[in-house]
Amino acid sequence: MKYPTEFKYTKEHEWIRVDGNNATIGITYHAQESLGDIVFVELPRTGTEISKGKPFGTVESVKAVSDLYSPASGTVTETNEELTTAPESVNKDAHSAWLIKITLKDPSEVQSLLSAHDYEQFVAEEH
Repeated sequence: MKYPTEFKYTKEHEWIRVDGNNATIGITYHAQESLGDIVFVELPRTGTEISKGKPFGTVESVKAVSDLYSPASGTVTETNEELTTAPESVNKDAHSAWLIKITLKDPSEVQSLLSAHDYEQFVAEEH
């Protein structure tokens, strides 16, 4: 699996795409593959403050419920409403089925995250 190079990644298998002070967050292909069929996604409300490394929601699959960990701190500006009725779209294309959009509190926080190459190595070492 090729991971988009314009994203940064966490060891908890979330991705973040930064655009200035704004960012889009989702889960990786590896995460959705490990979870199996996703049946429910719980996301924070618009205006919620989230913190880097802390849970901001959950994703439920036929196998398990997993916390979603924020790759950066900020304020939620939008949630992907489509996922309330079609959570399986994350399984179809994890790198375009975003979860939330945020305004970053400190854009430099993402510098410590993994590059696509480093994330691919991390996933390979996990197996």
